[in-house]
Amino acid sequence: MRSRWLILVLVAVAIALPWGFYDWGHHRHAGFLISMLSQAGMMIILALSYNMLLGQAGLFSLCHATFFGIGGYAMVHFLNAAGKDELPLPMEVMPLLAGLSGLGLAILFGAMATKQRATAFAMITLGIGELMATAALMFHHFFGGEGGVTTDRMIDNSLFGLTYSSGIQVYYLIVAWTLIAVALMYYLTLTPLGRMANATRDNYERAQFIGYDPRMVRFIQFALSGFFAGIGGGLYAITYEIVTFDALAAPLSANALLMAYIGGTTVFGGPILGAILITLLQSGVSLLSNSWLVYVGVMFIAMVIFAPSGLAGIIQAHGPIKRAGRLGRLTLPYLRLVLPALALLLGFVGLVELMSFLTIGAAQGKKLVLFGNAIDVHATMPWVISAASLVWGAVWLRFAAAGFHRVWENLSAEVRR
Repeated sequence: MRSRWLILVLVAVAIALPWGFYDWGHHRHAGFLISMLSQAGMMIILALSYNMLLGQAGLFSLCHATFFGIGGYAMVHFLNAAGKDELPLPMEVMPLLAGLSGLGLAILFGAMATKQRATAFAMITLGIGELMATAALMFHHFFGGEGGVTTDRMIDNSLFGLTYSSGIQVYYLIVAWTLIAVALMYYLTLTPLGRMANATRDNYERAQFIGYDPRMVRFIQFALSGFFAGIGGGLYAITYEIVTFDALAAPLSANALLMAYIGGTTVFGGPILGAILITLLQSGVSLLSNSWLVYVGVMFIAMVIFAPSGLAGIIQAHGPIKRAGRLGRLTLPYLRLVLPALALLLGFVGLVELMSFLTIGAAQGKKLVLFGNAIDVHATMPWVISAASLVWGAVWLRFAAAGFHRVWENLSAEVRR
């Protein structure tokens, strides 16, 4: 029941958030915010659909963007046909067609890829991804080459009489389809297929012994993940009215992996956290720094080393302590981590920005402004302060983390008893 209330709160926040930044004087929404929120919705669908493979079935796919991209390309052609009155379907139903396009391609490639598992499966999907990225540049009639294909989303056909000429209307369409896709993917985990996907992930041979065909389980899971990824790609085409080969290239598949893993593949809602975080980094931090990819990469490495269960896994680990009524005893240990972590972060950011600006910004004739202060990258003091903060923060954090670990182990032992 608490989860249901949390879901209702999150939906209410998603609906109301654009109005919190509404410019009442000029009667317009914040375009950047609407774009960022719309992208977050698409990425949530992409990350959750990828986790159907990685987290739920144990399949490490490297071509998931292929189905996202094909859904986007198909949507462009569907919209163009609808604009010519050749496809009399309302806009609200169109993402379903994009999902079916992703499903069709996933069935085709899944029949080949799911005959293997583990490393062989990953290598096959890598080849599929490269094949489709190359095809997008070669076959101009459907993919449009490097320039991609464009469309106009105002097809004058809507169940609610909407034109979708404004970003806010498209955003609410994305919210609706995100809720539908998330609900369907969640309930899929409760079906026999979802349970058997977990079984083949955890014990492949035992799933065979009890009479199931693991290859068929992988195939169906692969196909359905392509369906949901296609829906996300369709929403992408509606939002931006253009789709290029970047929508099915390897970097987007890597993004899906980052979002799912950082958020947490072992918890259903984990990829949602990861998608929101990565979207914020891409949309927000990228405006402040050219080195935002460095921060994403370091964060991914840190999560793999120190928190392989992801953000959602960290939150979930606190559940037994909370239920035992001892969560308050972690407040002080957590506070002791704040200052060293902040010192480490500031030192790391300072060094990254100094090195980045020295090679890029200086050549462009710009001035580095760091933490609100103009910095001379050729001076010695900024480098010394950043390096000292990084080293001091790392050493201090190591001792503080050791103390936190002792408190955590004692609490966990008490809860077990």
